[in-house]
Amino acid sequence: MGQKVPGGIKTIDMRDPAFSPLKLELQALSHTKPSRLDLLLDMPPASLDVQVQHSWNNDDRSLNIFVKDDNKLVFHRHPVAQSTDAIRGRVGYTRGLHVWEISWAMRQRGTHAVVGVATSDAPLHSVGYTALVGSNAESWGWDLCRSKLYHDGKNRTGKTYPAFLEPDDTFIIPDSLLVVLDMDEGTLGYIVDGHYLGVAFRGLKGRKLYPVVSAVWGHCEIRIRYINGLDPEPLSLMDLCRRSVRVALGRDRLSEIHRLPLPASLKNYLLYQ
Repeated sequence: MGQKVPGGIKTIDMRDPAFSPLKLELQALSHTKPSRLDLLLDMPPASLDVQVQHSWNNDDRSLNIFVKDDNKLVFHRHPVAQSTDAIRGRVGYTRGLHVWEISWAMRQRGTHAVVGVATSDAPLHSVGYTALVGSNAESWGWDLCRSKLYHDGKNRTGKTYPAFLEPDDTFIIPDSLLVVLDMDEGTLGYIVDGHYLGVAFRGLKGRKLYPVVSAVWGHCEIRIRYINGLDPEPLSLMDLCRRSVRVALGRDRLSEIHRLPLPASLKNYLLYQ
């Protein structure tokens, strides 16, 4: 962790104490996150039925990919050589704040592993190994192997992300990450190990965008889990008060809400019950 690897590329793992100073950079990035993101992440996660509604679309994929019958949140890629394959989610978003988790084992990423969003016109297959998501103007993606952002990649060079990385640094991304799509602000960002990494893309407003990944590793299996969404309407005073109480208590003490001298109905409300 943190050592130089062949070619002069430095790998950065935020779990390594040697990189503790970079956590200050991450704290600074937290000020750029969508204002309602903390509220969304504090809410109970979406039910399994809702997760399935927002899962991979077996009718909108490369033919080298299939959604598993026994787990609709997971797709499997056939071991086809010299091929890059992608799949879109079932729901396209035009408004609101949406967060979903992508679980993708590090050992199954290969040379190109890209996570992002796409319009319905973005291609889902390419010959050879490439960063397919982000290759044209219809998709936006983060290459987990190179720590690069791509959009219209055939005409533009990739941009290093997170922004505090040096051009030859590689950011170690664990087996799962969160994607944060704010269609009201027109931004896309990512959360790794609980740290918001900043806005990756802007200018997405007015489009209909779907979750998407592109993969090259044979037999890789990638799960999508919709966390939750928030409509663009202003939050009610009750919602804001509940958030304030839960923040004051802290996550470790939420289980003690039942001990507060409050009516049962109010305790249930604080617990999202």
